[in-house]
Amino acid sequence: MDVILLEKIENLGDLGDKVSVKPGYARNYLIPKAKAKYATAENLKEFEEKKEELEKAAKENLEKALVRKDKLDGIVIKIAVEANDEGQLFGSISPYEIEKQLQEDGHEVSRSEIRMPDGAIKNIGEYAITIHLGAEIDAIINLIVETNN
Repeated sequence: MDVILLEKIENLGDLGDKVSVKPGYARNYLIPKAKAKYATAENLKEFEEKKEELEKAAKENLEKALVRKDKLDGIVIKIAVEANDEGQLFGSISPYEIEKQLQEDGHEVSRSEIRMPDGAIKNIGEYAITIHLGAEIDAIINLIVETNN
């Protein structure tokens, strides 16, 4: 199924690209979230009329993401948890705990922006956590997991 992208989508295409995707992805995600439109002649014409407006909005979003990146990059957060003598946590640290700590420190971050490809943290130590702010913009924060025993 061919669609026209209304914004840049990671691993798919840029604003205005006509891409072929699986029908379910288009019907259930791209179209309802206004990230794409069906690639019909009428929608292509409508897109060309609105292209400048969409590019301006994309540029503004990029600038906002860059400002957020400058604020977040390199900050250090500490989370104190209970752990055994070998340094393994009683439980784990997930994006929820990281989001909560960042918000307590005055940073606006949503849980969906926090990337933890290795899964939840289960040991004491220092970790680099990626905050995904936009299609190509990531901030890296430092998380220190320490014991409160």
